[in-house]
Amino acid sequence: MVIAVEIAVQDAAGARAAMAAGADRLELCQALGIGGLTPSIGLVEAACRAVGGERVNVLVRPRGGGFVYDADEVDLVAADIVAAVAAGAEGVVVGALRPDGSADLEALRRWRDAAGAATLVFHRAIDATPDPVAVLDAVRAVGVGRVLTSGGAARSIDGLELLARFVRERGDVEIMAGGGIRTEDIPTIAATGVDAVHLSARAVAGAEAPSGPGGGTPGHDVTDASLVRAAREAAQVARDTLGA
Repeated sequence: MVIAVEIAVQDAAGARAAMAAGADRLELCQALGIGGLTPSIGLVEAACRAVGGERVNVLVRPRGGGFVYDADEVDLVAADIVAAVAAGAEGVVVGALRPDGSADLEALRRWRDAAGAATLVFHRAIDATPDPVAVLDAVRAVGVGRVLTSGGAARSIDGLELLARFVRERGDVEIMAGGGIRTEDIPTIAATGVDAVHLSARAVAGAEAPSGPGGGTPGHDVTDASLVRAAREAAQVARDTLGA
């Protein structure tokens, strides 16, 4: 059993560090502190140059504050998907819900078309739905190839039951566990049968740099290569324990 390790990164340096430390692939985004937003096209191009676009999945999320989008936002996401794929990204990470909590399949079909041959990943919007298994069935039918989920819990380690059910119901969709994962959680989460784990492996740098009013909180996120290596090692333990 092979457990892929995906690391969420926010810059080209983080992309290089994560891959050098053993990550299998990346999710590229900005503003992880609010769940992640669409990175600039310049950043997408830089990350794809740094590590190769086949390793890069780009989060395309136009704003925080939930997953119900209006027509302008759906259009914006479609345009950003086209740009990210043109820049070399292998996949795009999206999610949209209707006001009743069901999947917004109209938006997803639009984005599936925009992505072309790239992988379409449905993110943790699935954890905000009243019937996540029904959403899994629905997004699979419109061409989603991977789902990122915590199993409906704040942390994946607390969502094991639903993660295991997703694995049973997945069909040809890859199930990737993500949400508050610590390296020590990975063998237990892997035992549910998920295909991959997703974590950010973040540390804070630059806390001593000038900041203050208008500059946000001191410091900024960086990718901690030691955490990536620990995640890779934990995934290997899981593989050895569960069998190749």
